[in-house]
Amino acid sequence: MRLAILGATGRMGHALLGRIAGAPDRFRLSGALAAPGDPMLGRDAATLCPALPQGVTVVDDPLEALATAQVAIDFTLPAATAGHLHACREAGVALVLGTTGLSGELESLLGDTARSVPVVYARNFSVGVTLLTEMSQLLAARLGEDYDAEIVEAHHRGKVDAPSGTALALGEAVARGRGGELETLADWSRHGQTGARTPGRIGFAVVRAGSIVGDHTVMFAADEERLELTHRAVDRAVFARGALRAAAWLADRSPGLYDMRHVLGLAG
Repeated sequence: MRLAILGATGRMGHALLGRIAGAPDRFRLSGALAAPGDPMLGRDAATLCPALPQGVTVVDDPLEALATAQVAIDFTLPAATAGHLHACREAGVALVLGTTGLSGELESLLGDTARSVPVVYARNFSVGVTLLTEMSQLLAARLGEDYDAEIVEAHHRGKVDAPSGTALALGEAVARGRGGELETLADWSRHGQTGARTPGRIGFAVVRAGSIVGDHTVMFAADEERLELTHRAVDRAVFARGALRAAAWLADRSPGLYDMRHVLGLAG
């Protein structure tokens, strides 16, 4: 499968290049995109990952990066998402999108793009987190509002959005399990004299420190017991592995908007 990596010089880009290099029988790098002004522009992508075959130049034109690709993988920033969506639609290239913090306008554009090309969009491409999300919804439905729900997430100091996209997805799963909407059930922050906890609310706590890759805990607490589900990512390779699994799954798909539940066979 021919892959274009959008954001090839970033943290996730490096992780993806490493995984591609380690599976030459399944994947081949066909394009590498970086932001304008990136010092790697014009250089061979093998400079980023010496295990890769040479011959792919890092460029800043999305259409050039997509020229021979079957699937693009994008872990960049929301500011670049619109341009990447337009380019994938124009080039007819399927997309695996892991950029978080999308606005409502970008989500609408994402839906429009998925009418033309198949797209897998997920806030977290870890197989473990996908299963954690499913279990969180199930537990929320079975435990009910007698159990207070709290979501705690921790990431590296450089992460710019909060709560994380994964934490939001977990909150949405808990809300669905309770038959509600996250926007009406969430307590996003607590400061000062907030008063006692309101029954049925879903609380969030955010940590930004050091080089934490990504920790997420969903807690259900009653007076007599506490149940905690925790996922800890220790290497970004886990997200790269999931993204490549999604890319391989997209190969024979019709246009549409999919997520990791579809990739793992969990969606109806």
